[in-house]
Formats: sequence, structure tokens, C-alpha cells
Amino acid sequence: MKRSLIAALLTTLGAQLVVSACRTEAPSTATTVKDVMDGAVTRLYETLKPEQLDTLGQSYILRFLTESEKEVLATQYLTFEVDQPVTVSLMRHQDQKILPFWLEPSGFRKTGMVVKNEEYIYEVWQKNFDAGKVSLGINGFDKHRPVYFISVGPQKPGDQVTISNVFPKHQTLDSLRVGVFTYHDWSDLTLTEVPEILRGQTLFQTIRGRAREAHLIGAFRKTTTPSSPKPDQILLSWSGDPGQTMDVQWRTAASVAEGSVQYWEIGSNDTLSAPVTAFRMEDRLLQNDRYVNRFTARLSGLQPGGTYGYRVGSKTGPWSAPATFTTQAAEPNRFSFIWFGDTHKSPDWGSMARQTLGRHPEIAFYSIAGDLVSTGLHRDEWDELWQHSGGIFSQKPLLPIPGNHDSQDGLGAWMYQEMFSLPKNGPKNRDVPTEQTYAFTYQNALFLMIDATSPLEAQTAWIKEELANSKADWKFAFFHFPPYNFEEDYADIRKAWCSLFDQYHVDMVMSGHVHYYLRTKPMRAEKPVSSPAQGTIYTISIGIPSHHDEWPDEPYAQVRYNDGPFYQHLKIDGKSLVYTVFDKYGKVKDELKLTK
Repeated sequence: MKRSLIAALLTTLGAQLVVSACRTEAPSTATTVKDVMDGAVTRLYETLKPEQLDTLGQSYILRFLTESEKEVLATQYLTFEVDQPVTVSLMRHQDQKILPFWLEPSGFRKTGMVVKNEEYIYEVWQKNFDAGKVSLGINGFDKHRPVYFISVGPQKPGDQVTISNVFPKHQTLDSLRVGVFTYHDWSDLTLTEVPEILRGQTLFQTIRGRAREAHLIGAFRKTTTPSSPKPDQILLSWSGDPGQTMDVQWRTAASVAEGSVQYWEIGSNDTLSAPVTAFRMEDRLLQNDRYVNRFTARLSGLQPGGTYGYRVGSKTGPWSAPATFTTQAAEPNRFSFIWFGDTHKSPDWGSMARQTLGRHPEIAFYSIAGDLVSTGLHRDEWDELWQHSGGIFSQKPLLPIPGNHDSQDGLGAWMYQEMFSLPKNGPKNRDVPTEQTYAFTYQNALFLMIDATSPLEAQTAWIKEELANSKADWKFAFFHFPPYNFEEDYADIRKAWCSLFDQYHVDMVMSGHVHYYLRTKPMRAEKPVSSPAQGTIYTISIGIPSHHDEWPDEPYAQVRYNDGPFYQHLKIDGKSLVYTVFDKYGKVKDELKLTK
């Protein structure tokens, strides 16, 4: 997976059944692909048994849908207008087993031409259109990620074509040529072969996440921990001052409409409450838990260094067992925290993570450097993450950043966003989603929590401003993609961000993504330097089992391991820092002491 360069475009979403297709014959009022698929999934749940959902094929689906629904799916996936007669060339991945149902009936014909990139070969299908509206259909009912893309050229050579009223509205246009990318969520994947006759035509770039919009074949999932009226997945974080605020989030079944929180300072007889907001979260293909409610309460006016008890529930439903948390102490400059590399909702990570609280009960908070799950738009994977964590985040806050797996196929990380309540002080740029890049100061340390899946250029000025304005003794940056590693070259990050780390002396950078452990020598201007006082130490970690057979030298490496899992414990006491890396057994694997 490569780093996405722009924000998401939009969010949505075999074998024959023995049963007959049951179809609603009344005219559908659905006018968008999403509306059609929402309604179709609802009817499938009403019509079929769970085991039958797993056997859906295109023939059954086409019999199940109404004619008006099929018309929407055949025409409302991609639309635009042209002022001249044009030829539309549709590049379809040759390995997709089943043709989009509308392609041939609508008049597209396969040519002998192909378009290639480093990974895929695409057949070229073409159709002529008169001036006016052009309407194209879905990629298919499977989830074939190399979705089709198109180019548009005039039927009469030399004519200039004006393209307008494009849907989706964030669709971007370029010139079809060798070296151009077609998927925004994989911008390093560029075309290597383009027929001469197609070069220079207008290319419609897209995202691989569009494969999910009509996904029905092999699509339905179950969660092993469905929601109930009893609150669970209780999670602490903060979006304000960590000395005076704490945010609490939890899950219930959708039938629980309202949430409540009660909290009290240990040793006090006063029980307080705070306003609670609810968000109805849908995963329409999660057949045994399509809808849940997630609640958020923001506790404020807390005492610095105070220890509080709390519980969550509702006026009519059950309450959670009481738990406790502690706010940032007024006495400055002494605290510790733990961070993990990629966790990927792994039970092995969970087994290790659950032991950390017993080994290090004094920690102030946890962090995860991205890829919390493997498929960020599957809520059952988030269910697994919270289940495996064993409730440690109900006792210590979690302040994470997203990785490429949390921000899926160009569709963004909306499910990640709704899971957490985090500071809203990131870049004021629409290409950087709120709460995915943020900053906080804890005691005498600045933490820059950066979403590396969002555009670099939209965040660089914010990073500089945060560093320039900070008076913290220690400065840390978390982001998923590691500037120094042997697998993927992030020269753009080194140029844009690491130069700022040099300028303002960021002490350590924490990353993940490449599934091994690394601590670099102190680095400045992309070269090792003799002292941490002169440069930044870059770290990579992995929270799940892993192994690298290829293990080339890395001249900037100080310590590294080709397997995992690990966790990192950082202890700050004034101007001294102790950084310790543990394996799953609690054995020390790396240690570093810094003094300012």
C-alpha cells in the first residue's frame, strides 16, 4: 500500500442460489447507487438466510433487483457532460472474472488495445457518445479493487472537448499518458504502456475504494462480538487539556437511544454527570450487527492529578462496571507512556498489550502508530481490536494516529474518526480530516500526531508552526510511514518534514508500516551525526508477529530486529528520558537514555 495523496472521493460501500429471486416490483425511488444498494441489502436480509447470503452470484442479484434499480446501477456511477461527440475508452482489468452487467448491453465493445501499469493489464473497451450527458455504471458486484478508469477523446480529430458537470464531484482529470497515475490511493502506480491513439485524451482518475459501492458477492460478514444493551468497548482519550478533561466513548446496540455517564473523584461523595452525544454507526454488510450506537462524553473541570471513578450506561439500560482514570498531574515533568507499532487487530498484540498495564501501571497513556486494524471500513475488525485489548483503554487513554489500512482505498478513515474523540487543533485544510492530525502537550513534552495518509503539503506549515511555538523540553512526532527504512522510500517526507525536525530539533519520531523494529542513529540532513543533541532518532516498531527474510544493511541503523512483536515504554523525568523496548515476554530488547 502506498500513501494516498488526496482526501477520499466518497463513502459507501458466483455461485447460484437454489432459492428463487424475490423482487419488489413497485417502482424504486432510489436515484443513487448508494440508495439502491442500501435498499437491496435490507431486502436481502429480509429474504435470505445467513448462509444463503454467502452464495450470491451476479445472475441472482440481477433477478433480485428491480428494473429501475438496475437502471440506476448502470448509469449513475460516473456521469459527465461533453459539448462535442466523443469516444469513451474504458480500461477494464483483464483479470476481473465477470463483466460489469451493463457494459456490453449499453454498446461498449472490446478493442484489441491494452493499457498497462507495473501491476495490471487493462482491456480497452470503447463506445461513441453524442454531445450531451454520458452515464456509466458500476464496476461490478464483486469487490475487484483495480476498478475501471476511462479516457475521453473527440470523435473528430482536432476538436476541443469541454467536459462539465462531473459526478462524483471530486473526480479529477488529467492527460492520459505514460507516467500518469490512475488511482489516487496508489499514486506511485503509474501507467507504463498507453496506445498512441489514446495518448493526450482526458483521463478520469479514480480510487480503488469505488469497488465497494455495489459489493454483494462474497461481501457479507459477521462480528464475533455483536453489540447489546450493555455498554462495552469503553475507551478513554482526551480532546482538551489532559489535566482537566477526559473523554469517554462506548458502544451499545442501536436500540439504546440515549447514553449517560456518571463520574466522581475518589474520596468524594459527589457523583457528577456530563452531556453525552450519540452516533449511529452503520456497516451495512455486517449481517449480525448492521447498526450500533457509539456514545461520547466529554468530562471537564477535573482536578489536575485527580483520580476519578466512572461508569457509563443509560437511564433505562444496564451500566458498566466502575473504572478509574487519573488526569495529568500538576507537578510537571515526570510521566511515562507506551506506544505500539501496527496492531492489525491481532490477538497476539492483544495478549501482549494486556500485560503492559500490570508491568507499567504508572503510565499516563497509550499510542498506536497507525494500522490499528487491517480493513478500516469493516467494523467487525474494530470489534476484534477492542476485544483483544481486554479493556486496558478504559483505564488509560489511547491517543492514536491512522495508517493506510485505517484509511481504506482512498475512501478515508471515517470509521476511525468516529471511534475516537481527539483534539481538533490540526491543520485548517479540507484535505486533512479533523482529529487525524493533531497535537498535544503533556507535561514538558510536545506530541505531534500526524496523519501521513493525508497530503504532505497540507500539513507542513502546521508542523512548522507547532514546533516553532512550542517551549517543551521534549518533542516527539508520530506518523505511520517511516522516513528511514529499506522497503519504501519516503524522500518526500524526509524533504518536507524531517528538515523541520532538524531545524527545531525533534527528539524522536515514531512510525510503523514496514513490520520490523528499527532505531536509527541520530540523523540530521539525512546523515548520521555523533550525538542525539545534534539530530533526531527515528524509530519503527511492530506490534504483531512478523519476520523479514530479506534483511539488507541499513547504514543509518543503530538497533534493529527483523521480527516482532514489541512495545515501547518511554519514561521522562525532567530533562532525562529512558526509552525501553520490550518483547511479548517482557524481555528488554533495546534501551536508550537521553539527557538534555
